[in-house]
Amino acid sequence: MFRALASVLLCCFFLQTLFWFYICDGNLITCSGIVPMRYRNDKISITDFGGVGDGKTLNTKAFREAINQIQHLRRRGGTLLYVPPGVYLTDSFNLTSHMTLYLARDAVIKATQDTLNWPLISPLPSYGRGRERPGGRYMSFIHGDGLQDVVITGENGTIDGQGAIWWNMWRQGTLQFTRPNLVEFMNSRGIIISNVIFLNSPFWNIHPVYCSNVVIRYVTILAPPDSPNTDGIDPDSSSNVCIEDSFISTGDDLVAVKSGWDEYGIAYGRPSSYITIRRVTGTSPFAGIAVGSETSGGVENVLAENIVLYNTGTGVNVKTNIGRGGFIKNITVSEVFMENVRTGIKIAGDTGDHPDNNFNPNALPYVKGVTLKNIWGVKVQRAGLIQGLKNAPFTGICLSKVNLQGMTGPRSPPWKCSDVSGAAIEVTPWPCTELTSPQQSGSCVSHF
Repeated sequence: MFRALASVLLCCFFLQTLFWFYICDGNLITCSGIVPMRYRNDKISITDFGGVGDGKTLNTKAFREAINQIQHLRRRGGTLLYVPPGVYLTDSFNLTSHMTLYLARDAVIKATQDTLNWPLISPLPSYGRGRERPGGRYMSFIHGDGLQDVVITGENGTIDGQGAIWWNMWRQGTLQFTRPNLVEFMNSRGIIISNVIFLNSPFWNIHPVYCSNVVIRYVTILAPPDSPNTDGIDPDSSSNVCIEDSFISTGDDLVAVKSGWDEYGIAYGRPSSYITIRRVTGTSPFAGIAVGSETSGGVENVLAENIVLYNTGTGVNVKTNIGRGGFIKNITVSEVFMENVRTGIKIAGDTGDHPDNNFNPNALPYVKGVTLKNIWGVKVQRAGLIQGLKNAPFTGICLSKVNLQGMTGPRSPPWKCSDVSGAAIEVTPWPCTELTSPQQSGSCVSHF
């Protein structure tokens, strides 16, 4: 039943985005060439190490031994670990460099629900503590630190986090530490994640942090709309990240670009840069495409285009807060279609919590150069909310060819703006005066 649902969703995704594809010289525009796909001559199977796909046998030892062999044999060109059809229950495990984790069709790697023995790791230095709780954090289900040349792919097999037990602990207030991500790579480069279904993550789904040259393509990410903090893909203090051709339906932001939290992110000082998000379709009670709110290391040079959103809280959300510091600049979002959305566009300087009381309230974010163009929406309850900070106004906010059609009947005021400057051309409904005065248009000429 689940696979049938996933197939229907994928079919809908490709049909909806068909008209948004860009063709160049007969080829689809793609950024995936930043990490060439590696084909491994050396292949092993999880069953060679005692793996049993009956959904009951614990396969932790099999996965760890197989990956340990890959790490120590160091075959030329790396090794592919094949997971055949079946349901393989396992604790969390670490990957190694120069390997491919390959899931066959109808293969499922399923997380155990033994939360008491889940390993703990140190907090990220750019966060200073766990994102939810002070202290350390639970290791991601599939984890990699300091790796290069790693591929997770296959024939649309499934990585199932069985997150419900973690969501209930969060709801009941019984979490001791921050929930585990489904897949996390730290301090790594040359990563490819493709052709896999990610299901029911305990927390964020795919989290590349302090990474470079990462490609995430042809993935499906699914979690219930009420599942807490199940972000789809969160590039975090990472550079040269390519996210394309994916369907995401979760309980939080579909894609959120981050770079550290308040004083810890400022001190760590590693931005997210050169992030491309292209041909993504999805639904979420929160944001479709987001920057922030953890942006203390800075976020720059982000391109999101050919995006389809429906039944979503906010279409495009750029969010930060006092105490964040850092910068958000050169952000471009274009060719977006949204339907049944509460707020079409939101750019705000009052969003997000703080790790502790040691944040500096005078550390104000610098936001400049956010371009939103060729955006079409229907059944949008509120067109936009753009609110900078009194002592740090947002500048260079450029809107072009934005048409956000409302609901029938009463609706909120179409736009609300404060402490912002920029320009608007061919925007419906007519935006706030801060973006329409003739003297403001000069800062946006090069963006239209």
